[in-house]
Amino acid sequence: MVALVKEQKEKTVYERPQALVDVNTHYCPGCTHGVAHHLIAEVIDELAIREKTILVAAVGCSVFSYKYLNVDGCEAAHGRAAAMATGIKRVNPDNVVFTYQGDGDLASIGIAETIHAAARGEKLTIIFLNNAIYGMTGGQMAPTSLIGQTTSSSPFGRDVDLAGYPLRTAELLAGLDGTVYSVRRSLHNARHIVQAKKAIKTAFEAQLMGLGFSIVELLSTCPTNWRMTPVEACNWVRDSMIPYFPLGDYKIAPELKAKTKRGRSSNGGAQ
Repeated sequence: MVALVKEQKEKTVYERPQALVDVNTHYCPGCTHGVAHHLIAEVIDELAIREKTILVAAVGCSVFSYKYLNVDGCEAAHGRAAAMATGIKRVNPDNVVFTYQGDGDLASIGIAETIHAAARGEKLTIIFLNNAIYGMTGGQMAPTSLIGQTTSSSPFGRDVDLAGYPLRTAELLAGLDGTVYSVRRSLHNARHIVQAKKAIKTAFEAQLMGLGFSIVELLSTCPTNWRMTPVEACNWVRDSMIPYFPLGDYKIAPELKAKTKRGRSSNGGAQ
């Protein structure tokens, strides 16, 4: 029996991704920005692209994202991440260039830059965190705030007659010819986090294949500005956000569909 115990060896089942920096986070407790960072880092390591990846950070809660990912990074002016990423990618076509943006930055002040980058088919990737509110500046109503949602600038709830309807970004960009991959996932529970990682990996693969513009929209929590506990915030994503922002694939280029099918068949059809 003693001999058998001595022969047993420990097996590593988890390691911090090399692309994830070991530092304290500035995000609020229960915020899922950190989950998104971890998924991106895992994908970068698995694709072995860390040395040639460039991150363009946006203004908002994502403003310090370059501190958490061990890749070359830079900071764009508010809303201009897609435009800055376009210039970087065109000058460095062999690099993997991606932006990390929130809904206030991308869907409000940066919507024009985003739409035109997609229309041109720029070969870059956008990771888009949608928490239905301006997180960093005080919890104001964002373009993605839900109808009736109470925020610091809509204390009686979002009124459609005054502010219009929430913007569905993944669907909007999927309608442009230059977009090759546009999907929406969520970070509110473990199953959906696994699905989100697969989507992020596919988006980076689209860029590596030189196909065109790719975006992954991730529904994220904001317990502080929603005035909820972390558990309540995850439930609110499930019960309130997903009905208005349905999860799914809104555009996938045929080349990516074929690659995804091959991947499923090689691992026993896992979803």
